[in-house]
Amino acid sequence: MKINDRILFEDNHLIIVNKLPSEIVQGDKTGDVCLLDDVKAYIKETKNKPGEVFAGLVHRLDRPVSGAVIFARTSKALSRMTTMVKDRNFHKTYLAIVKNRPPKDADELNDYMVKNEAQNKSYIVKEGTSGAKLATLRYRIVGKSDNYYLLEIDLLTGRHHQIRCQLAHIGCPIKGDLKYGYPRSNPDASICLHSYKITFEHPTLKTQMTVTAPMPQGMPWDAFVISTEAK
Repeated sequence: MKINDRILFEDNHLIIVNKLPSEIVQGDKTGDVCLLDDVKAYIKETKNKPGEVFAGLVHRLDRPVSGAVIFARTSKALSRMTTMVKDRNFHKTYLAIVKNRPPKDADELNDYMVKNEAQNKSYIVKEGTSGAKLATLRYRIVGKSDNYYLLEIDLLTGRHHQIRCQLAHIGCPIKGDLKYGYPRSNPDASICLHSYKITFEHPTLKTQMTVTAPMPQGMPWDAFVISTEAK
């Protein structure tokens, strides 16, 4: 799917794109084409920009995750957006598909987590453990199919692999997430976690914005289209 068809919002300051499952946001050792480069190429082509094009990444999504990603078109917008993220004046809502029904239909999870750099994996530990940071999220069940549950998640802190780790801890690893205990991978190496909605203050207009990213196409997401839109 071309990037033109995945732009959720665009003005002179920001471009928000619906990232595909398994698409890489920023270049890494794999050498695969990344979303940041595609955004720059899009700006260069559509705006007839000569020379080097500026596009700054405001926040990241793990490669297996899909959904809304914000890029800044100016250094001023990037600086202001980065400060919002750091100060938590930036709200993200996710959708996740799990096989097991959570212990409660809705709950707030508060756990202490540490990141293992060598494994690129996070663990839940006891409070007071060296390097541990508090991780908080709220979830609720918003859909059910024959085989899976759809959870809506409000992320209140931004820890490494937070949603993946906390859901696995309550017995609900995300579909396809081998790293956190799901028994089988997805065919495209994605996991069923989607950055569904982001709410923030526009960096120059100072107006409150909410941008929603349509869910990935295909199963098992298709089973929840009606449930999600009806909320």
